[in-house]
Amino acid sequence: MSAEPDGPEDRLRRFATIWSRAVFPVTSTSSTRPEFEEQLLPLARRLSHALLARAFDADEARAVGAALVDAHCTDPEALSRSLDCVDAYLVLYCGDDSAQEDLRARSGRLQHAMAAGFAQALRERTLAEQEAISAAALTAQGVVAQALHASEARFRAVFEGAAIGIGIADLAGNILQVNGALVRMFGGAEQLVRGRNVMEWTHPEDAPQVWKLYEELVRGEREHYHVEKAFYRPDGTVLWTNLTVSLLRDPDGNPEYQLALMEDTTERRLLNLRLRYEATHDALTGLPNRTLFFERLEKALGAGEGQRFGLCYLDLDGFKTINDSLGHAAGDRLLVEVADRLQACATAPGEMVARLGGDEFVALTTGPDTEREVDELAARIMNALVAPITVDGRALTVRGSIGIVEGPAGERSPAEVLRSADITMYRAKSAGGNRFELADPEADARAITRHGLTTALPTALDRGEFFIEYQPLVHLGDGSVRGAEALVRWLHPQHGVLGPDRFIPLAEHTGLIVPLGRWVLEQSVRQARDWRDRHAEAGPLRINVNLSPCQLTHPGLVQDTVEILEGAGVDPDALCLEVTESALIGADDDLLKPLRRLAEMGVDIALDDFGTGYSNLANLRRLPVSVLKLDRSFTQSMQQFPADPVDLKIVEGIVSLAHSLNLAVTVEGVETGAQAEQLRILGCDTAQGWYYARPGPPERLHELALVDATG
Repeated sequence: MSAEPDGPEDRLRRFATIWSRAVFPVTSTSSTRPEFEEQLLPLARRLSHALLARAFDADEARAVGAALVDAHCTDPEALSRSLDCVDAYLVLYCGDDSAQEDLRARSGRLQHAMAAGFAQALRERTLAEQEAISAAALTAQGVVAQALHASEARFRAVFEGAAIGIGIADLAGNILQVNGALVRMFGGAEQLVRGRNVMEWTHPEDAPQVWKLYEELVRGEREHYHVEKAFYRPDGTVLWTNLTVSLLRDPDGNPEYQLALMEDTTERRLLNLRLRYEATHDALTGLPNRTLFFERLEKALGAGEGQRFGLCYLDLDGFKTINDSLGHAAGDRLLVEVADRLQACATAPGEMVARLGGDEFVALTTGPDTEREVDELAARIMNALVAPITVDGRALTVRGSIGIVEGPAGERSPAEVLRSADITMYRAKSAGGNRFELADPEADARAITRHGLTTALPTALDRGEFFIEYQPLVHLGDGSVRGAEALVRWLHPQHGVLGPDRFIPLAEHTGLIVPLGRWVLEQSVRQARDWRDRHAEAGPLRINVNLSPCQLTHPGLVQDTVEILEGAGVDPDALCLEVTESALIGADDDLLKPLRRLAEMGVDIALDDFGTGYSNLANLRRLPVSVLKLDRSFTQSMQQFPADPVDLKIVEGIVSLAHSLNLAVTVEGVETGAQAEQLRILGCDTAQGWYYARPGPPERLHELALVDATG
């Protein structure tokens, strides 16, 4: 029998064990290694929760970094080893199997926050130590006047034994004394430090206030100040420190010396810079990532008057096919080469390229003349992708679609700009790809509205926002009402009544068309039963319901239809399902099978929009249809007299062919009496259109049917 897999607590314990073994040798603690592991276990648990939390919480990781200092892990090597363990093992032992890339990105952010928390806690601890040393120094200097020998011994013990660098200088800046820790910071030679003047230690990265604070202190206007400052070592390397300078006064209160306390933060700063780089750059390509790009974009959009920006949003065409056929490793190598080419396209001042994720890249240009520059940048990008890229011995042709947004700074937020670029890029892709398009506010608005409708669709059916209108089907021979076509509408809370052309394609795209179509069929069949019960004298009225191609492939179509008819107590011959000609072009037997079963039950099948799909007329013999619905494009010329003789011949031929195959012919879009009469003469069976009635509520059909029945 195989062993049960380790549970989350076991994996967490294993991670804590690895962590303790790495850090324990460089930790100043009286605990044993197992005892130290128990101290790290709750910290490991906090990291695990932060890794898997729905929202990223940097405070948790900062608290873990601070807790390491509390656990006496103050050696910089302890932090470095801790971060290495988190980087290598946190996702492995505490993550789940999904979204590994996202978890590794979050792990990197947790490491950055841990380092920040560690640095802050260590800094606070050091400041406390500095304050204690400074107080001891002040006390020692004050006691010199009264008990020189005792105070000198006490001060010297503090001075020499301190772990931080200490230096004493006169008010002219000449360094008089330094301790061993400070000498080691500057390379280990005391003669290179003692005797120098403080003013020699300027550095290009000094903050503007550093020397202003220094001047205030030596003038006696300030007791102390604290800054972050860089120093050049004798060998030319840079020493970064947290520097606290205090003023020492004589017994009369006059300024006499200055005392400097230095904490070496060089390794910590380099670590923070490395973590910052990793947090703001893509691990695969080395390009700036989404985080850094948004920082730059926000800065560009916040620039002063007269400044503009241009953005190119690139998505590779067909990249998924490369991943699926050659594997993700080959896809990664392709992305690296694309990134190198894009980087070479954006080298001018104010230009940058970033990878947002997957095969999506952005290029940004800023300045006063981006209208011209962004077009040139897009052209360079397209040209850079022309040459094939060789991956594993295969020459791959790469193309891309680019959406361009350009405009003045200060008018839009970064999210709005990126959304517009994304919409524009997909417009370029829909137009065939391998091209770039300029953003169009009207196209953006349509896309945003379409997205809003798409997201509102799933709940609209539950809220009862859909309703059905009915357009009568009239017999051309005697003018009697024979039934109606059901046409679904959406009463949107903001946009009002929407026709099916606005939301049916969205419903098909999201899969909602199946429950929506079932609801339409159920409501329509119930309405057919109501007409039968209320107007039996008018004869049986048939209800026509449209089926989308998605419904045709749904396995529950036949069963749903049977249940709805039986539940309403309506005979199958009272229902006609309309299927567009384009949906049945080239249809195989599997697609036609459910339609054949419905036709065998007695449900009529109508071929809608006939004449627009360029189908082979011989195919009509194998389709289980009983009605042809002739598209209105064939009969528009009949609205005027005389009609186009070519159209008359075409319609006459279609009607003759349909009748020879025992198919009834329905015509839609009838708008004039002359048109209706001409269609009657040509032998068409039924018609619908505004000449008879516009789509409306079921009560209107009641009235029409009743008038027809009573003559």
